[in-house]
Amino acid sequence: MEEKNRLFVVISFLLFTFSFTESQPYIGVNYGEVADNLPPPEATARLLKSTTISKVRLYGADSAIIRALAGSNISLVIGAANGEIPSLASDPSAASAWLSSNVLPFLPASSISVISVGNEVIESGDAGLAGQLLPAMKNLQSAALAAGGAAAGIKISTVNTMAVLSQSDPPSTGAFHPDITSNLQEILSFLQKTNSPFMINPYPYFAYQSDPRPETLAFCLFQPNSGRLDAGSKITYMNMFDAQLDAVKSALGRTGFPDVDIVVAETGWPYRGDPGEAGATLENARAYNGNLVAHLRSQVGTPLMPGKSVETYLFALYDEDLKPGPTSERSFGLFHPDLSMTYDAGLMASSSSSPAPSSNSSTSTGGNGKKPAGKRWCVPKAEATDEELQTDLDYACGQPNVDCRPIQSGGACYLPDTVRSHAAYAMNQLYQVSGQHPSACDFTQTATLTTNNPSYATCVYPGSQ
Repeated sequence: MEEKNRLFVVISFLLFTFSFTESQPYIGVNYGEVADNLPPPEATARLLKSTTISKVRLYGADSAIIRALAGSNISLVIGAANGEIPSLASDPSAASAWLSSNVLPFLPASSISVISVGNEVIESGDAGLAGQLLPAMKNLQSAALAAGGAAAGIKISTVNTMAVLSQSDPPSTGAFHPDITSNLQEILSFLQKTNSPFMINPYPYFAYQSDPRPETLAFCLFQPNSGRLDAGSKITYMNMFDAQLDAVKSALGRTGFPDVDIVVAETGWPYRGDPGEAGATLENARAYNGNLVAHLRSQVGTPLMPGKSVETYLFALYDEDLKPGPTSERSFGLFHPDLSMTYDAGLMASSSSSPAPSSNSSTSTGGNGKKPAGKRWCVPKAEATDEELQTDLDYACGQPNVDCRPIQSGGACYLPDTVRSHAAYAMNQLYQVSGQHPSACDFTQTATLTTNNPSYATCVYPGSQ
């Protein structure tokens, strides 16, 4: 390997590994409370402090949770309920009273970054409530500015589902529904003037539900796939999350607000479901959330929003056992009420650079799910075919921060000139720059982790230094 290439890999690996030990400002979690078995707020606060999660979204303004997180580095999004919108909209003094009750007593000890006014109001079908949304937002904004201090810096927004879009595929055609555009334009103008975010709930899981093909599943789970070409932008998308966010970005631009920031208020994947709920499995939930966290940590962004990670709130911290509907509605929790992990998505501060492997990944961890001692490398399974490995090779080399120059002609790892050898190098590099996240060594079950250093002659595999 050329010395400058080796140095590049070492520096990249060290930067990725170092960054994973700290909380990331773009990773948050939703804390829903439609449940009767939740742990005490203090226990939840201790759990959150043991993770790399830096933001929590509440659907209301639970004073116990807000107090429990006082003095931490965790910021909060709190919510005003849909039922509170009419009074907030009609009476500025009601907005001031709401702020005095739900915000001011906790500042500045607790950090509150956003007040979300209502939830999924614009697409609710209630035109009257939707018409009151902006006045409520404006009154709360005025109350916050009048209060001054930390309150004046709180952003006011509202949360929307992907249903606000009439078109999202391909992403370059993203557009909002014409019947809500007028109301939405006024809200977007408010968001732009106040530097507040547009909050959206993209769920690749539901996209897969409507198109349950294997290739769609891989696209939704950030797993190797052939990608989807957007003929309009000439961009090939490699995952559904980026495609959905860029559809929103396109819609904002088409409406005249290209600079309004996007925040993902909810996204997640259920770990169990009813027989008819395709894809609702523990393995898929671990793959989606684990790969999403790794994707966010790469700070690659999306094709239309490159170079930074969109602030994203995972759904959800715990299951909500009182929610109605199918089993999946009660099965999004990253943690159980006893504070144990439902599965490891790489969020724990002590193990964020190497979470427990997905059960659909063949690894050398053994049955206890713990990381083995020593270094690890990602290599092809013996039974993987050249056709499968070529797909993996193309996928890995197409990812940001993966340098495949050493396996090109004249490179230190070019020989032997075989698909298996080249795939091994590329697959391992993707695994290493992803912070040794086991789900990055899944490759649709064509790869495995090994403690045997695959380096040879002058070919030094990343992770060997």
